[in-house]
Amino acid sequence: MTGSYDVVFLSYDEPLADELYRLLTATFGTVRRVHGVHGMRQAYLRTSAVASTDAYFIADGDFEIAPSFRPQDVQPLPDGVAMRVWQTENAVNGLRYGYGGLKLCRRVAIAAMQPRVDVLAGLPGRVEFVPQVAGRTRFNQSPRHAWRAGFRECAMLARGCEYGMTAASAKRRIDRWLAGGSAPYAAWSVRGARDGLAFAGATAPDDTDRWENLNRPAWLDRHFWQNFGRGELS
Repeated sequence: MTGSYDVVFLSYDEPLADELYRLLTATFGTVRRVHGVHGMRQAYLRTSAVASTDAYFIADGDFEIAPSFRPQDVQPLPDGVAMRVWQTENAVNGLRYGYGGLKLCRRVAIAAMQPRVDVLAGLPGRVEFVPQVAGRTRFNQSPRHAWRAGFRECAMLARGCEYGMTAASAKRRIDRWLAGGSAPYAAWSVRGARDGLAFAGATAPDDTDRWENLNRPAWLDRHFWQNFGRGELS
């Protein structure tokens, strides 16, 4: 099935993006790339414009493909399924779930997605979650990137998952984010997680405009710099 699907690498400003892109090409061959688009919904829409196959893979800019992943084993999406998500292993806290996961999406579904705070929850159709781990999410590439990831994900988890995750599962994941780990910049991901929880606690559930800031990396960066400055951090 290798040649059946385009692959799009969706990067923004990740320091390791070029390296992770090369790893992706070693597994998939030709990989298209979308880089630096402001706003997550706009970025995903752009991937549907550069892909030419009816379904295509999306890999985030901090996704490291596992050498064991076999594209030739991937089966077509069943009728009614808009997206399939493989798990990743979190490079800081070891969590394994769909956060930062490899995605196989219908191009028409991406192009037709409706506005949601959790952007891909706006796809028309079902989402299929695969227990297989396809790689690692290496968001901990700098203090700012680690903080940004912790902030956004824990704010989303605290808000409530739009894919039907139970409150107990969300709490277990939040607890792991808060526990951190020994990887580079782990303390920054924990700080981001705490700040994201504070943001969620101070934001009304129906304040869509404020929640939408979670999908604006530039807003998250400004929030980081206002609190921690632009100097070199460790």
